[in-house]
Amino acid sequence: MLAAFLVLAGCNSDSATKDTEETPSNTDGEAVEEPAEEKEPIKIGVLASLSGGLEAYGKQTVNGFELGLEYATDGTMEVNGQKIEFFIEDTETKPDVAIQKATKLLEEDEVDFLVGSSSSGDTLAVLPLAEEYEKVMIVEPAVADSITGADWNKYVFRTARNSSQDAVAGAAAIAKEGVKIATLAPDYAFGRDGVAAFKEAAENLGAEVIHEEYADPAATDFTSNIQKIIDAEPDYLFVVWAGANSPWNQIADMKVQDKGIKISTGAPDIAALSTMEPLIGMEGFTVYYHDLPQNPINDWLVEQHKAKHDGEVPDLFTPGGMSAAIAIVEAIKKTGGNTDGDTLIAAMEGMSFDTPKGTMTFRPEDHQALQALYAIRLEKVEGVDHPVPVLVRELTPEETAPPIRN
Repeated sequence: MLAAFLVLAGCNSDSATKDTEETPSNTDGEAVEEPAEEKEPIKIGVLASLSGGLEAYGKQTVNGFELGLEYATDGTMEVNGQKIEFFIEDTETKPDVAIQKATKLLEEDEVDFLVGSSSSGDTLAVLPLAEEYEKVMIVEPAVADSITGADWNKYVFRTARNSSQDAVAGAAAIAKEGVKIATLAPDYAFGRDGVAAFKEAAENLGAEVIHEEYADPAATDFTSNIQKIIDAEPDYLFVVWAGANSPWNQIADMKVQDKGIKISTGAPDIAALSTMEPLIGMEGFTVYYHDLPQNPINDWLVEQHKAKHDGEVPDLFTPGGMSAAIAIVEAIKKTGGNTDGDTLIAAMEGMSFDTPKGTMTFRPEDHQALQALYAIRLEKVEGVDHPVPVLVRELTPEETAPPIRN
C-alpha cells in the first residue's frame, strides 16, 4: 500500500508540473496568455547620392522616402504588424561604390527591398544584384530608358519617370511639322537615352533633330558645345540635364536666344531654377513643382516637409521618394507581409497606388510607373527668388506612357 501511494503521488506531481508548464499563470495562480511571437521586420535599403554631383537629388529622395513611410503607416512605422527598418547608403555617384553598398545592404543588413538610386549609372550597375538576390528594387529617381528597357529584369520596378516620358512631355511643348531642333545633353546613359527618346517623340510630331551635342557630365565649360549648336542654326535647343554644373549661365552669356534659337527643357529643381532667370517665358515641362499637383497627399507632403525642414518646400525628387515608400507599404499589405520576390512581383504588377502626383500604376509589361507630368511655362512671380513653373496643362499618365522596350 505504501509503495502504491508513493507511485500515485509521483504521478500527480508530474501531472501538476506538466499543467503548470503548459499553462502560464500569474502570482495568484490565474492563467495568462503567452505573448504573440514577434514578426520579422520589413527591411529596406536605400541607395542615394549623398555626395558627388547629384547630392541634392539624393537628399530630396531620402527626405521624401522618410515622409512616405510616415504617411503610408499613419506614423506607426509598421505594416501588417511588422516594424519597418530602413538603411541609407551613399553611392557617392560612383557605380563601383553603388555595387559595394548594395552588396552590403543585401548580405549584411539582409534587406527585403532596395530603393534607388540618384544616378542612372549607379542604378544600372546594381540591377543585376536585385536579380541575383531575388529582391525587388524600386528605382527612384534614375530615368535612363534602359533601366526598364534593355537592362531590365523582373525584380525591377520604377516609380521614377523614364526618359521617354520626359521626351513625350518635352516634344509636346515644341515639336511640330518643319521645326528644326538641336539637343544638348551629358554624355552618359541619362543624357543619351533622353535625347534618343526625345528625338523619336519629336520626329513623330513632324520635327527634325538636326544636331545632337553631348558634353562631359563633369564639365564646367560648355563653350565649344554651345558654339556647335549655334552653328547648326536650329529653331529650338532642347536641353537634357541633371546636376549642379548646369549650362544655363553659359547659354545666356553666349546669347543663344538672341540668335533666334528658342530654349526648351525640363524645369529642374529649385537650385537650378535659380540660375534660369534668362529663360523666363520658356515653355517646357516638369516632373514636379510643389504647387502644381492639387490633391490631399501633396498637400500633406508640403505641410509636413515645411514642418520638418525649416520651412523648405519639397523639391523635384521629394515626391518620388515618397511614392517609392508608399508603393512598398501597399505591396506588403497585398502580400500579407510576405517578402518573397516572386510573391511581391505578382502583387505589384498592375498595382495602382496614390502619390503626391496622383495615382501611379506599375505597368505589368515592364514595371514602369505610369504617371502625370506637367507642361509648364517659366514665369516671374512676385516674392519668389527663382523663375516659377506655371501650369499650362497636366499631361495624363495615358499621354506620357512610354514605349515598352524590354
